[in-house]
Amino acid sequence: MRSRISPVLLASAILLGAGAPVLASAQAASDPVRIRGTIVRVDAKTLVVQDRGGEVVSLARPADMTVSEVYPIKLSDIKQGSFIGTAAMPQADGTQKALEVVVFPEAARGTGEGHRPWDLLPQSTMTNATVADLAAAPKSVRGGQQLRLTYKGGEKTVVVPPDVPVVTFRPGTESLLVPGAKVLVNAQEKNGTPTALRVTAGRNGFAPPM
Repeated sequence: MRSRISPVLLASAILLGAGAPVLASAQAASDPVRIRGTIVRVDAKTLVVQDRGGEVVSLARPADMTVSEVYPIKLSDIKQGSFIGTAAMPQADGTQKALEVVVFPEAARGTGEGHRPWDLLPQSTMTNATVADLAAAPKSVRGGQQLRLTYKGGEKTVVVPPDVPVVTFRPGTESLLVPGAKVLVNAQEKNGTPTALRVTAGRNGFAPPM
């Protein structure tokens, strides 16, 4: 089992600050990283996660680590005026094709507002913005939605296929942190120790899609 966040993870990670670019090369150990994977083991002081590439990472678990629960909602729950975040792939016509959509609770409106690179897939993007208009998606994406998203300094048109995960989140509990749970962990190496800052977890095998 490895005790440090590897250069591979660091090289592919995203800085947590709003608008931060994808890291092009391995960064200093103090840079935050995003780890997607499955809980292997957890106790009061340690969180062990196998990431989606198969690497097992052991993280210190501080007492103030935040836990959030992500859970699915319906495409129809995206409304005009909703503040959302969507990982997407740029399309040749200038639109974005959604890979997932997070509908933020009202208390989290404005979180990370803007458009930037993302690390879900190669070349993917993230847009956190307000739904200004919505309509039926083009015939090529039957059953989906087309969203016009506005944010400070710009706007994007995003097409959401009907099978794309649409989720929201709420404060989580200890019951989410069990072996086998799918998680997204924001982590940082502090004083030489990889440390979990925040864990977003699904219940009953549901995986955070972002």
